[in-house]
Amino acid sequence: MFVYALYNHEANELYIGQTNNVERRLEEHNTKRGNHHTARFRGEWELIYQESVATRSEALLREKQLKSYRGRAYTQTLIPEK
Repeated sequence: MFVYALYNHEANELYIGQTNNVERRLEEHNTKRGNHHTARFRGEWELIYQESVATRSEALLREKQLKSYRGRAYTQTLIPEK
């Protein structure tokens, strides 16, 4: 399992999620497939962070941590300059 963060320069949006296949999930975000949060934003999503964890429960816990105030502050430092 992986926890990952995506950034969309055009929309200036950050997205944090978890999956068992980061490459497939990034493609889904960028092709706007499915009914998910990122589909409503124009522009390409870029992978800025990924972390491997052993189980889905660990992934969900880490995702929650990254979505917290301190976690978001950390992921903001990973956003590349355009």
